[in-house]
Amino acid sequence: MPLGSELKCSACLRQTQTGFRRRVLMFCSLQVSTNGFVSLAEPSEESGYLGKMPASFGMIAAFLGDLDTSDGAGHVYFRQENSPDVLRRAADHISQAFPNDDGVEPTHAVIVTWENVLAQGQRGRGDGLELMRNTFQLVVANMDSASYAVLLYPELETQFSSSLVDDEDVRVEAGFSEGLVSGWLGWSKSQGSYYRITEDSEESVRALAQKTNSGRPGIWVFEIGTSPFFSSIVPGEVTEVTEVTEVTEVTEVTEVTELPYETLTSGPDPISESSTPDELQYRYVPPQNPQTRQNPQVLIIDEDELSVEVYSYNYETCASNKHKCSAFAECRDYADGYCCHCKPGYYGNGKDCVAEGKPQRMNGKLNGRVFVGDSPSPVEFSNNDLHSYVVANDGRAYIAVSSVPASVGSSLQTLPALGEAIGWAFALQQPGYHNGFSLIGGVFTRQAEVTFLPGNEKLSIMQEFGGIDEHDHLLVNTQLDGRIPEVPPGATVQIPAYSEIYQHSSSLITSSSRREYSVSMPDGSVRTHSYLWSQSLRFQSCPQGALSLAEPERQQLSVDQVFVMYDSSNQLIRFAMSNKIGSVHSVIPEQNPCFTGRHGCDTNAVCRAAPGKLFSCQCAAGFTGDGRACYDVDECSESAQTCGSFSVCINQPGSFRCECVTGFQLSSDGRTCVEVERPVDHCQRGTHDCDVPERSRCSFTGDSSYVCSCLPGFTGDGRVCHDVDECQPGRCHGDAVCSNAPGSFTCRCLPGFHGDGFRCTPGSDGEPTVCERHRVAVLESDSSTGQYVPSCDGSGAYDPLQCHAGLGQCWCVDPYGQEIRGSRTQPGRTHMCIEHNVAPPLIGPTPRSDIIPLTPGANILFAQSGRIELLPLDGGHMSRAEARTLLHVPGRVVIAVAFDCVDHMIYWSDITQPSISRAEMKGGQTSVIISRDLGSPEGIAIDHVSRNMFWTDSVLDRIEASRLNLLKG
Repeated sequence: MPLGSELKCSACLRQTQTGFRRRVLMFCSLQVSTNGFVSLAEPSEESGYLGKMPASFGMIAAFLGDLDTSDGAGHVYFRQENSPDVLRRAADHISQAFPNDDGVEPTHAVIVTWENVLAQGQRGRGDGLELMRNTFQLVVANMDSASYAVLLYPELETQFSSSLVDDEDVRVEAGFSEGLVSGWLGWSKSQGSYYRITEDSEESVRALAQKTNSGRPGIWVFEIGTSPFFSSIVPGEVTEVTEVTEVTEVTEVTEVTELPYETLTSGPDPISESSTPDELQYRYVPPQNPQTRQNPQVLIIDEDELSVEVYSYNYETCASNKHKCSAFAECRDYADGYCCHCKPGYYGNGKDCVAEGKPQRMNGKLNGRVFVGDSPSPVEFSNNDLHSYVVANDGRAYIAVSSVPASVGSSLQTLPALGEAIGWAFALQQPGYHNGFSLIGGVFTRQAEVTFLPGNEKLSIMQEFGGIDEHDHLLVNTQLDGRIPEVPPGATVQIPAYSEIYQHSSSLITSSSRREYSVSMPDGSVRTHSYLWSQSLRFQSCPQGALSLAEPERQQLSVDQVFVMYDSSNQLIRFAMSNKIGSVHSVIPEQNPCFTGRHGCDTNAVCRAAPGKLFSCQCAAGFTGDGRACYDVDECSESAQTCGSFSVCINQPGSFRCECVTGFQLSSDGRTCVEVERPVDHCQRGTHDCDVPERSRCSFTGDSSYVCSCLPGFTGDGRVCHDVDECQPGRCHGDAVCSNAPGSFTCRCLPGFHGDGFRCTPGSDGEPTVCERHRVAVLESDSSTGQYVPSCDGSGAYDPLQCHAGLGQCWCVDPYGQEIRGSRTQPGRTHMCIEHNVAPPLIGPTPRSDIIPLTPGANILFAQSGRIELLPLDGGHMSRAEARTLLHVPGRVVIAVAFDCVDHMIYWSDITQPSISRAEMKGGQTSVIISRDLGSPEGIAIDHVSRNMFWTDSVLDRIEASRLNLLKG
């Protein structure tokens, strides 16, 4: 199944008899979802069933939740099987669960495996959710007269039991939902049966892998239909674990060994994933309208393929995934998927492509904690800027880190390999060898460890390379953690040339080496030290087809002309180095200038080697010139059609980018702008399919969705509503007669009785009241259907609360039946109306003797975006006309404001650049008083008596305090 793409396809099986309905159902369509279920019909949107079971469609839920396979490690496999070995395995499980059933002989089975799936949700939250994966399997075994479902879970391996749905933790479910079923006459639909295996508890979900109803932990068997009734779900009968005397192994077929699939080895033996079912080939069908993230992946198998003998997985095609390739790449289909390949004149892995010869910029942040020498306290880095510039046609890389304090700056000179991965990515390529960006692109993770000798100080370097942004800059974030030896201030560090061998595999590159460095002390002495380096680079390569580059298993990175310097006046540390990638064997004497970097081409040009020492310079894509001097091409001014309609073209060195105007967003081609889809209220527009307003109500639920429901007095699904005969025994008074009407009914006292039909007392009818006359007039009119019928109390007066049965609205009335203004409510809500003969209660606050009124001159301070506003108070009222902006902080988002009434100072928190600042109430220069060790300061409070300031931090999950007299602006 495709990794991470939101796609739909279906599986059409031979006509199969299953008992997943009250009557016999022949189905030929089975849909598989990455959300842990299969269905017999088109699934609804996720919002229609996640956390809202039972579903409106038929479903077998093996492990229903908001699940994710987009990281490349999760997979979903499925197929139809009729091989004797697999059918025998399924029969063994069924027979063990139902020991009294004879003649269990499945004719075929459908097997679905969800492997290493994640729970959807934001990663890196600190709860380890991103590391938890579940694997489980569903087998639907069919016989001529019965169907069974076998659920398999690895024993003790249920790593997560819930997923995020609308930012709430919702427990996953296992069970069977019949969906909406039609009534006997087909006039209406109602919710069918729902058999739930799990409950709303973590223990219940984890019991799936620990308990059983078939005698083996983690294996659950259910009979989901037996001819001719098909009326219920029957669980297996063996809840105690029994000893298994024989296990029949199923041999894996080797034709699909390249597929990333393994059988469940830590628990029950699964039904094997054979590769040669004799009647079925699965074909991936791309969607005509790709869905957004709200829709899970669904697979459908096509009936036209039933006669094909060879079974193969055809995961993805360029037709639906071309947008995942770089704008400077082409997409190629292979037998088992697709790959992206950079176009001529560009290099990379196809997902990221850059122009040959063009200099590359890399930006990012540096964070972490570094101990220097024997210091017990670390130097902390918090979002320090890291910038790099690489002259690609000679392999020279420049790296700079800003805001490096002097306490660590000199010592960091020993770490030029902080930028080694940058130099390796764009190293000058020798013939037949390729630098890092050519092989794996710009998305990878680097983990390096440095051990300094002889003190054995260790430093860990973690770098996340995030690909190319909209400015054509590569992104990298670096984390340092550990200890480095101290280099005295004023000392300089020299790094001799070195080389390192890179070992390559399909998704991992490793290297290690021992290097030396020299420290020139301020007194003129020189000390030589060594250190050990080891690193690994992890990435995701294209598994389909043969790569266009013949990737050597081993390459050697040669680094020379290393320059390091710490600029204490500007708190900058700089590194520079020249990088070449080539053979691990003896160095070939320098030949063509293109391979030595001594060619003299423009920095925006690529050097093209010719025989011997001949070469030519060619300007990189997006530049023009003779190669010795290249100039940027302004693509935006060259053609008005560079970007599509509703867009703005922005030129940048060597390329351009398109930005959409408000209300539009870029499509997958990066140039065309499409209108942002806004939610449509179909109820308001009248474009819904609910029944007429006299019988149903349309309720907008957001995101262009709506729900139809029948009005009181009607029944149905909201799209078709039928009148309910409310005249049931006991509905009216015993001395009254009931008359049914569309959507309502009336009660009328018998002759000789007086009342409203709900309460009738003996006696003459007497003179009817105003309310009673009003009620009779409506009921006796020819067009009473859908009209408001007043409600009278036992004495004939208007009930204080009146409701319209058709509209579902209610309101309060005065003694004369007139609606009280502002009392009308919408459907589902009612007012508490005051009885007419009861004195109204006292409304409004009453004065309290312990509350002191505000003194004149009081004000309210409040934050609004980047402003702090002042609103004067006049007693208990606000003087809005005198409101004004007290302080404007451009480009900031002020969250909390506090006032110190002693020093007349204003304090506020800012989350754009986390800090706490203050200023005088009368105006003046603002000052930042706290800017370190903050994640997201939000609430602030001042204790003017104890002279303390308190604040909350939602990122660090802390409440902190500081003395006001210790804060300095």
